Amino acid sequence: MTNKKLGPLAITAIAVVFLAAIPLLFVIYNSLQLDASQWAGLWSKRLPELLWNTLALALLVAIGCFILGVSAAWWIARYEFPGREIAAWLMILPLTIPTYVFAHIYTSILEDDGWLGRFWHFIMGANTATPDIYNIGGATLVLSLAGFSYVFLMARSALSHSTRTLEEAARIQGANKLQVFFQINLPLLRPAIAAGLAVAVLHVLSDFGAVSMLQYQTFTLSIYLQMSGRFDYQGAAGLSMVLVLLSLTFLVTERFFRAQQRYYSARQARRHIPQKTSTTVTVLIWFWLGLITLFAFILPLAWMLHWSLDAWLQDAIDREFWTYTTNSITVAILAATAAVICAFPIAFYNARKRSMGSSLILQLSSVGFVLPGPVIALGIISFILAQLPVLYGGMTALILALVVRFLPLAVQSQDATLQQLTPSIEQAGRNLGAGPLENLWLVILPMIRSGMATAWVLVFIDALKELPATLILRPTGFDTLPVRIWIEASEEMLELAAPAALMLVVGTLPIIWVLMKNNQKT
Repeated sequence: MTNKKLGPLAITAIAVVFLAAIPLLFVIYNSLQLDASQWAGLWSKRLPELLWNTLALALLVAIGCFILGVSAAWWIARYEFPGREIAAWLMILPLTIPTYVFAHIYTSILEDDGWLGRFWHFIMGANTATPDIYNIGGATLVLSLAGFSYVFLMARSALSHSTRTLEEAARIQGANKLQVFFQINLPLLRPAIAAGLAVAVLHVLSDFGAVSMLQYQTFTLSIYLQMSGRFDYQGAAGLSMVLVLLSLTFLVTERFFRAQQRYYSARQARRHIPQKTSTTVTVLIWFWLGLITLFAFILPLAWMLHWSLDAWLQDAIDREFWTYTTNSITVAILAATAAVICAFPIAFYNARKRSMGSSLILQLSSVGFVLPGPVIALGIISFILAQLPVLYGGMTALILALVVRFLPLAVQSQDATLQQLTPSIEQAGRNLGAGPLENLWLVILPMIRSGMATAWVLVFIDALKELPATLILRPTGFDTLPVRIWIEASEEMLELAAPAALMLVVGTLPIIWVLMKNNQKT
C-alpha cells in the first residue's frame, strides 16, 4: 500500500501507534538478547516464585473485588433505602486513593501504636500481636479495597438495565430468591462482572506502589529492583516480556469468554423497580455498606486529614511541598496535552474510515494498557540510550513514557465522541468552501471539545498519580507528589507523606464526578 493511498491522516495515526509501541519493541529486542543459559537462570531462580506470587495475588484480589463489588451493587441497584444515592458515591470514592497510599496508611494504622493496632489490643489483649500485612493477605486486602469499585460500577449498571421477565418466570416455577440469584441473575451479570474483574486484575498485574511498600515480590517489583539495584536491563527485559505475555494472555482470554456470553433483552421489556426496604433491611444494608466505606475510604481519609493537620501545625508544609505539587501538576498537564494531541489522528481516522485497518490502528494504540509502568520505563530508557542519548535524564523521556501509558484513555474518549459526529455536518462545511484544515478548526474541533476535555481530564488525573515510570525516569532532583509519598513512607515520615496523599485525593475528585454523571446518564 503506498503513502498516497494511505493519506497524511493515516500516516500520522500509524506514526503515533509506532511511537506507542516503542517500549514494547525494545523490551522484545532486549529480551531476545538473553541466551538460553540466562533464560534458564531466570527460570530456576525467579520465574516460578514470581508467577505463583503474581497469579495467586490476582486470583485473591479478584475474589475480594467480586464479594465487595457485587454485594454493594446488588443492594444499591435493587433496593430503595434512605441515603441510596450517597451510598453509590461512597462506593466510588476509593478510586481517588492510589494503591501505594492505601498500603502506606494500612501499614501505619496496624502498627502497635496505630489506630487499628490499639483497637486490636483493646479487643484481643495487649500481648496479642497485630495482624501482619507484609504478605499476600495484606496485599490482597489493600488491592481489593482499592479496586472493588470497578466491579461495583459495571455490576450496578448491568443490574439497573436488567429486565424482570426471567426472574418472574423462575419464581412462577417455584424458585426461591437464592436460586433466582445463582441461576438467573449471576449468569446474566457475568459479562459485566468479567469486565470489572478484568480491569481490577490488570491493575494488580501492573501495580508497583502497593506491592513495593508491602515488600511482596511480584513481577513489577522485581523488574524495578533488577533495573535500579542490579542495573541488569536485559534481565529486567526478560521479566518484562513474561509479564507482558501474561497480561496479553489474560486480556485475550477474558475477551474471548466474554464474547461467548452475550445476552439480549427486548427494548420494551419491563425494568426492575427498586424495592422499598423495611427498617431492619435498611440497617443491614447500611451496616455492610458502612463497613466497606469505613475501611475503603473513611479510615484512609481520616488518617490523611489527621497527619496533614499535624504537618500544618509543625510548619512542615513548606515551599518544597508546593514545589512537588507544582512539579506534579506540570508533568500531568504536559502529559495530558501531548496525549490528547497524539490521540486525535487515531480517533479521527477510525471515525472517518471505519475499516479493518483503522480498527487495527485503534487496537494497537492500546498497547499501554498491557505495559506496566516499570516496563514502559525500561523500554523508553533502552530506546533513548540506543537512538537519542541526549534525551536521557530529561523531562522528554518522562513525558513520552506517560503518553504511551495513558494514550488508550485519550484515544477511547475521543473516538467515542467522534463516532457521534455525523459526516453531513463536516460535509456542510466543505460545501460552504472551507478547506480541510479550516473545516477541522472551525467545525470539527468545536463540536468534539467536550470529548477532548474528558480525555484530557482522564489522562491528567492518572498522570498525577503515576509512580513507577516517574520514579525511574524523572530528571535528577525533580520529585513529584507520588515520588515524595514513596520516599517519605519508606522513611516513616508520616507527617510529610499525608499532605501529599491528601492533595492527590483532592485532585482526583473531578474524575469521580465525571464517572458518576456518566453512570447516571446511562
